[in-house]
Amino acid sequence: MYKSFLVFLLTYACLLNANTQTIEVLTTGTRTSLRGLSAVNDNIIWVSGSEGTVGRTVDGGKNWQWMVVPGFEKREFRDIEAFDANTAVAMAIAEPGQIVKTVDGGKNWQVVFTDTSKGVFFDAMDFADEDNGVVVGDPLPGTNTIYRAYTRNAGTKWQHPADDKNYLPTVKEGEAMFASSGTNVVFLKSEGFIRSNHMFIVTGGTASNLISQTPLQKKSLPIIQGKESTGANSIAAFNLRELVIVGGDFSNDKDSTQNCVISKDGGNSFIRPSTPPKGYRSCVEYITRNKLITCGTSGVDVSNDGGMNWQPLSTESYHVCQKSKKGKFVFLAGSNGRVAKLIW
Repeated sequence: MYKSFLVFLLTYACLLNANTQTIEVLTTGTRTSLRGLSAVNDNIIWVSGSEGTVGRTVDGGKNWQWMVVPGFEKREFRDIEAFDANTAVAMAIAEPGQIVKTVDGGKNWQVVFTDTSKGVFFDAMDFADEDNGVVVGDPLPGTNTIYRAYTRNAGTKWQHPADDKNYLPTVKEGEAMFASSGTNVVFLKSEGFIRSNHMFIVTGGTASNLISQTPLQKKSLPIIQGKESTGANSIAAFNLRELVIVGGDFSNDKDSTQNCVISKDGGNSFIRPSTPPKGYRSCVEYITRNKLITCGTSGVDVSNDGGMNWQPLSTESYHVCQKSKKGKFVFLAGSNGRVAKLIW
């Protein structure tokens, strides 16, 4: 009887803990749809979105500075990477593909990279450390490899190799990526801001694959695929072996069919969750080794067991989520200028 009572108390405590997780909205109301998010720490957060809009807070979301980058009023910044309260680079997705940088908190912006190639479309950007970063995009017309440009000096200068065949494997016709949250490319995380040079990419569309580097390999994902609206959208890597990938069909965003896979061996094999997220998801993030959050246009889910079982937390639409690089809080961003924080 005593043991049964202890088990009951433990189960009740776990359920109580799960149910006390809430999402606190920090700001909303602007017209922009936010898909770029970079939380330097628990106080400094940058976001980016449509109509050339960038937002910044230095006090954890109590006050926001909103700006429109001159000349980009009709462009979309689908990803942003911030280094501190003053320095950030933002990615404008389509013809021409461009990257801008500020070093004075957004007062001034400089175009640091432009690609005028026909059909260019940037999808995501990530940095291995404070100097080395990469932007990836859909294959250019007439090519069959993922687009890649890289920087070695914190985004001040970028270089696009003329031939990436030895760097990235070929993809199928109709296989590309989604500019949904800036998280279909990720460098392996480690303590603090510093990461490793091991990079993962997930693709979608007519085929959905995991591409990893060092060593270079490509693995088919057991995730829904075959249409332009299907496939993987986001990958989170806790270490070289533990990966979680989410996606689905954004044209049917409440469908949970094959929308999430987990790997415990670096992408050599995959398993599906026992309880998947409640619909299409565009972003996934590790909070701790076992605790994760995922979000999409049909809601937000959390997992407390490494992604094997997901519990719905909200039905509000969010495009991107991220744990602060040098902090403990998790932030989310979505439509209507909405930025929020996970409270647990």
